Amino acid sequence: MHLTSPASRPVLRTLGGLAAAGVAGVAWSLVEARWYTLREVTVPVLPAGQAPLRVLHVSDLHLTPGQRRKVDWVRDLATLDPHLVVDTGDNWAHRDAMPALLRALEPLLALPGAFVLGSNDYVAPVPKNPARYLLPDARRTPVRPPVELPWRELVARLTSAGWRDLSNRRDVLEVDGRRLSLVGTDDAHLDQDRFPAAGGDDDVRPAAAGAAGAAAARRTDPVVDLHVGVTHAPYRRVLDAMHEDGVDLTIAGHTHGGQLAVPFWGALTTNCDLDTSRAKGLHGWPGARPDRPGGGGSSWLHVSAGLGTSPYAPVRFACRPEATLLTLVPA
Repeated sequence: MHLTSPASRPVLRTLGGLAAAGVAGVAWSLVEARWYTLREVTVPVLPAGQAPLRVLHVSDLHLTPGQRRKVDWVRDLATLDPHLVVDTGDNWAHRDAMPALLRALEPLLALPGAFVLGSNDYVAPVPKNPARYLLPDARRTPVRPPVELPWRELVARLTSAGWRDLSNRRDVLEVDGRRLSLVGTDDAHLDQDRFPAAGGDDDVRPAAAGAAGAAAARRTDPVVDLHVGVTHAPYRRVLDAMHEDGVDLTIAGHTHGGQLAVPFWGALTTNCDLDTSRAKGLHGWPGARPDRPGGGGSSWLHVSAGLGTSPYAPVRFACRPEATLLTLVPA
């Protein structure tokens, strides 16, 4: 006795094929989440005649105890011999991850560095429906008090190693004979960003109005070789403030590059109000890249896809976890 008719067999084969493809996709996404890669990007942003400046951008490790392979991979980044390390937050995802995180960052902490915090540096992640990330605003009011992570100790550890805390702060750093002015914000995803006012003791930007004026003044003012903005979540209000402040390059994380991307299409979401075409990589803000037609008046923006995921969604698809070596060269 046949339980299916000949007419139904093609439908069943199709459904079976789709189910197999779905299982294969899930299996691959679990593998890809651990397939770390180093991106190398050249940014033409330095004053004329200067030697290249190597900036290592690490972001969104979301480290948990036991992730030894990720720890070893991050430690090995020090062999790139960067002049500066920039960490854009979401370093951990568990309150017992401090030893693993400090071991991962240990070789990098011996180098000049700067950092800001992300939401998952303050509180541990909680389970949530992944479909929420497709909403215009994926944030929600927690149903129970979040678990606070020891972020104050983390800040103390990083600053005691010499890294500059740029959470709603400005600073100045001497790197490879160059003088960098830095400006940063706390996490805009938590609405904790307060753009630091210009004119303080640490504000050594050339005096000029707007981004174009600051860039023009910097070409003739030897005080500052580069003005860099650092933030975790690249919300438009933060990027606009950075651009108006005259930054040459803004460095951000948070988006995970969309985490689950569609091949040949790209990210479906950025988990903020940044457009998906700039979910990761090097771009211009607010317009095209400064080195391309229509990019006049724009500044540089680099968004990292990050190295980790939430422990409740440990998958990536068409979006490998990454760190980036930015090689800054003369414009």
